[in-house]
Amino acid sequence: MNRSGVQRAANRSPTLLGAFAIVVLLVFLGIWLCIYGESFFSLTHRLPAEVLVVEGWIGNDGLRNAAAEFERGAYQYIVATGGQTADRRSPSNFADLAGQELIRLGVPKDRIIIAPTGEVEHERTFKSAVAAWRALQLKGIHPKALNVFTLSVHARRSRFVYAKVYAPATQVGVIAWTPSDYQAAPWWRSSRRTKCFFKEIVKYPLEVLLNSGRTSNSPTAR
Repeated sequence: MNRSGVQRAANRSPTLLGAFAIVVLLVFLGIWLCIYGESFFSLTHRLPAEVLVVEGWIGNDGLRNAAAEFERGAYQYIVATGGQTADRRSPSNFADLAGQELIRLGVPKDRIIIAPTGEVEHERTFKSAVAAWRALQLKGIHPKALNVFTLSVHARRSRFVYAKVYAPATQVGVIAWTPSDYQAAPWWRSSRRTKCFFKEIVKYPLEVLLNSGRTSNSPTAR
């Protein structure tokens, strides 16, 4: 091999080594996500809080657990958030439906605050956080801390988004509710869990790195 050939081979070596390192890193990241990803996103960080915010779309079983959390904790209020339901023929939204279910479950009506977002296609978590903030402001409630009650893998991103909206006046904790049937099989055996999991893999980094494209997190700017 002549001198130029040796030089070209030497130049290619760092490129090949870098590509190999990236492939190895992606493989390990994929393995880690498969094993630990769901638990990573299903963050529970409960704070001593005056307000519990429940994302109404989690369903009646989730609301039952939220009502139990409200009863156990020293909460003063529970805020139900959510937008338009999938049934376009119905004017109902998840916040109203959640409020009705919480009353049925025994939560005092005067402790429930409804914070609907209307029909929202994008940034649903952010707009739910803003709707909850505005509903509390209208009631003259300024909590030092609140907990967000949501579905498993949605928890880490929910806490991150709510913390941006409520900072610096209010600390934000989160409670990841995990349905009982999640223990029966790994996430990849459920199409619903797989869809939710991959959504968080995409949306959480976008929220961390790019603020999901928002120019502001201030609720007063909306």
